[in-house]
Amino acid sequence: MKKLFVGIDVSKDVFDFCVINENHQVLVSKGKFPNSIDGINDLCSVIDSFKDYEPWYCLEHTGHYGALLSSEFTKRNLCYSLINPLEIKLSIGIARGKNDVIDAYRIANYGVVNTFKLKKFILPTEHIQKLKALMTIRDGYSKILVQLKNSHKAFLILGETIDLKLQIIENELLIKNQVLAINKVEKEMNLIIKSNLELTEKYDKVTKVIGVGAITAIKCIIETENFTKFVDGRKFSCHCGLAPFEYSSGSSVRGKTRTSVLSNKSLKSIFYKAACTAIQHDPQLKNYYSRKLQEGKHKLSVINAVANKIVLRVFAVVKRNEPFVKFSA
Repeated sequence: MKKLFVGIDVSKDVFDFCVINENHQVLVSKGKFPNSIDGINDLCSVIDSFKDYEPWYCLEHTGHYGALLSSEFTKRNLCYSLINPLEIKLSIGIARGKNDVIDAYRIANYGVVNTFKLKKFILPTEHIQKLKALMTIRDGYSKILVQLKNSHKAFLILGETIDLKLQIIENELLIKNQVLAINKVEKEMNLIIKSNLELTEKYDKVTKVIGVGAITAIKCIIETENFTKFVDGRKFSCHCGLAPFEYSSGSSVRGKTRTSVLSNKSLKSIFYKAACTAIQHDPQLKNYYSRKLQEGKHKLSVINAVANKIVLRVFAVVKRNEPFVKFSA
């Protein structure tokens, strides 16, 4: 059966779409529907009219804007792919101009050119989706808490010369409420973990690794979809931005080996914190850290290496049925 590629550019209220076949022939150049159930029904009606084609939907991974489309496509058992926007941008080459209609065509065209790379997206389980949403809320609350604490420090300094007692009390109350809100979200995430046997099993294993706390473990579970999306620790290290890459070309270009800027900054940050904790409490990693510093390695480079070791330990304990064993120095 001939293939049909539907490129969808998603925004908050509407989505634009373009339909082309495997020969790059444009069958629908401009289409727009509201980003709602009715809009998705209208889109499916248009695509169903091409009875001799097997459709494949392609859309950028735009987070919550595309959540409804993903949910509905999964319910209808449609073949669709969520593609990294940067991957589409780099595949275009030199391009001038940009609007939603052009973007929809470019996404569809990407599907035609990269047919062999397209993978059917599998929506995470409801537990993982809920954990992800709660973690996003928690991260937002944490940023607000940092801002409030920084403001509180400034108020205390100014309070030495200006009467700001009322504002300081109000700010302290805001900080207290923010902490309570964060704790409430964390408790809800823990309840979700405990309600699912598979999540509980992985969570208990991962938190046994020295340096890995509750939030680090939950973030790993979310990002790996309970260790099904990533099964190799080295690939996950690369995803987190912890794996170093060589930078050289020919006989003249010899740059420093460094980590990529294309990474999950949140995961990288939390594994750095885990590494700092592990250095204090794990004799083996503490000895490794001290030895590398004595060899003249940069402090951040060594912490990055320790963080990488923690990722590998996490995946090791997940794969086997044995618990993590603390080694001596």
